[in-house]
Amino acid sequence: MPSPLRHNFLLVPLLGLLGLNASADEPSLETLAAPLYQLEQQISRHELDNGLNLFLLPQPNKQSVALSSQFAVGSRNELEGESGYAHLFEHMLFKGSENAPGDSYSQTMSAHSGYFNASTFFDSTNYYVNLPSQALELALWLESDRFIRPRLSEETVRNQQQTVLEEMATTIDNQPYIRPAMAFLLNQVKDSPYDHAVIGSVDDISAATPASLSRFHHDFYRPDAMQLAIVGDLPLETYNWVDKYFGAWQNPSHPQARFTPLEVERRPIRGEIVDSRGPWPGILLAWHTVGALHPDAAAITLVEDYLLQNRTSMLERYNLKTPETLLHYSIPLSMEHLGVMNLILVPRAKISLDDLSERITDMVELLANQGVTPRELDQLKRRWLLAHLRKLDNNISLANLLGASQQRDKLNPLTAPWERIDAVTQADIKRVTRQYLSPGYVRLDLLPPWYIRWGKAILEWLPEGLSDSLEEKVL
Repeated sequence: MPSPLRHNFLLVPLLGLLGLNASADEPSLETLAAPLYQLEQQISRHELDNGLNLFLLPQPNKQSVALSSQFAVGSRNELEGESGYAHLFEHMLFKGSENAPGDSYSQTMSAHSGYFNASTFFDSTNYYVNLPSQALELALWLESDRFIRPRLSEETVRNQQQTVLEEMATTIDNQPYIRPAMAFLLNQVKDSPYDHAVIGSVDDISAATPASLSRFHHDFYRPDAMQLAIVGDLPLETYNWVDKYFGAWQNPSHPQARFTPLEVERRPIRGEIVDSRGPWPGILLAWHTVGALHPDAAAITLVEDYLLQNRTSMLERYNLKTPETLLHYSIPLSMEHLGVMNLILVPRAKISLDDLSERITDMVELLANQGVTPRELDQLKRRWLLAHLRKLDNNISLANLLGASQQRDKLNPLTAPWERIDAVTQADIKRVTRQYLSPGYVRLDLLPPWYIRWGKAILEWLPEGLSDSLEEKVL
């Protein structure tokens, strides 16, 4: 008997872009993409003698300037016993350098109405700041001082260890399911650079010392691992200032660390965790796809969007017709050499975890067999392009976009990613779905205490109206 899911999908009309009905007078993709090509012509790219890559994009109509500094260092660079160092070191760089000790950086930026922050990921660490253009030289001096000459005292290390441990407790260890679920997923790529969490472990963070963090800085914070993007009202002296403050920075004698794509066996894997703090059962599904540098990465991006990522996705269309989840969300992970498509589902009272798993399998197989229509593919590309274009309106997001551009895109940092998306075909959508998703997924059942599981099992057997009313009281 055909699955009811398949009938539902065949009956559900495609919603238009961003939930609106598509109109006949939509601009072509070529027309929409034109601003990318126009803006890209204004970018100047430079490489200092020490290998530092620099993007300059003048925006004369702006009164401010944004700097984005991205380093090719993340948790994948960490050695055994040093998990979390990349993130901890990110914190340290706001806490003093040779010429700006203590909180001088934050105080100075705040005094100039600067907005600043940072983030750490598996592959990279990013720092950004936005401030009035009159303070650009000061900002470059401060950035170079903390990147080249950080001050790592016992006191600042101890204080930032405590900050990171509190962050770890609040966001991970004190939340139900999260730490064991992370460990289960990361174990699927054990003995690879991606086999441990970015935030690290309590033991490794607690054991960090000024000496060990100094070694981490010396090995990985280097000019040939840095991309600097400056966007906004740029004074004529901007390049000279960058060269003045960063040009004398010398690389270590050893070469940069190099990484290669992971070989992942794609097959069904199932596990479960029981957490006494869990309020309700849930299910985590994960598919190993491809890294951001892989030729199939663009097609996978559109497949993720079509299946899970927007208000017109297959998942949303299905759930609107037959609501079976209390909650579902997906945050795809895209590293240079590994991609993970994931989905968390929390079922309603009458729906079992097995039911949800089967529904998602049906979704994937439907896409693998039927693919997408030309109109659907056009809408997927249009949605990606509009999201890409929105990053052009903000100095910080534009600087971060340039700072994070891949080396293969250094001559065309804005348009090359779009051209890869635009080149995806209907055949590509079906092919990558079959190749990377159909072989099966990692399934992790998230289980609360036994008495909640028993209560959920009873609700599954009750008449629908009664189970719904009891569900509201239970939750």
